[in-house]
Amino acid sequence: MLTTDDYLQMAATALRSTEEAGWAADVFLNKEAVAADDAVEWHPLIPFLPAQTRVLFLGSFPPQRKRWCMDFFYPNSTNDHWRIEGAVFYGDAQHFVDTAHKTFRLRAIVDHLSAKGIGFFDTALAVRRLANNASDKFLEVVVPTDIKAMATHLPSLKAIVTTGEKATATIATALNIKDKQGRVQVPAVGAALPSPIDGIELYRLPSSSRAYPMSLTKKAEAYKRMFERYGLISNESVDGSDHRFG
Repeated sequence: MLTTDDYLQMAATALRSTEEAGWAADVFLNKEAVAADDAVEWHPLIPFLPAQTRVLFLGSFPPQRKRWCMDFFYPNSTNDHWRIEGAVFYGDAQHFVDTAHKTFRLRAIVDHLSAKGIGFFDTALAVRRLANNASDKFLEVVVPTDIKAMATHLPSLKAIVTTGEKATATIATALNIKDKQGRVQVPAVGAALPSPIDGIELYRLPSSSRAYPMSLTKKAEAYKRMFERYGLISNESVDGSDHRFG
């Protein structure tokens, strides 16, 4: 069974490949399930951790591969995460969209994330799907990600960012974020809570799923505030854009 240290080592190897080759098809781990239980599904991607990761997005687990349009995080073409980042950083929600091939511009995404210091992974290394979908409430976590171990390997990390309710609660529990009564405490959407790890906050954003009842424009504004908080962008326009989020 792969441990957190195994994943971190593979992530470091992948990062070196990315830095040396610009983009390499073998950056990501595509492996078969290694558990004896065929119902156990292992995470199909290694953590994406730029050397100077300042903001780390942690979700629950990727959707089923049949819903993917690329081998990377937020692979569903109808999820608006990459449209939101395009709007926030480049003033264009279509910046990372490859319309002709019905996918996203993966190399541009990797170059962008590496330059900005934005990392990605999930809160589970292995799960069982209790229903034939990606709904959080039907995911049984078999092997959780060691979030504390991952955070300690990222000396520039300022925030762990989440969107889903289950991922947020999982991270708050793992980091032992509690209120004065000793109960696990989660941040409100658009807010942060300090964690016991010095200098690292848990920040919650609205989901980039279209099922979440908020316009892309409002979501982009919320994401922009978060990126400003941790110094990834300034309060001024970035890259000459005027940040119109349409």
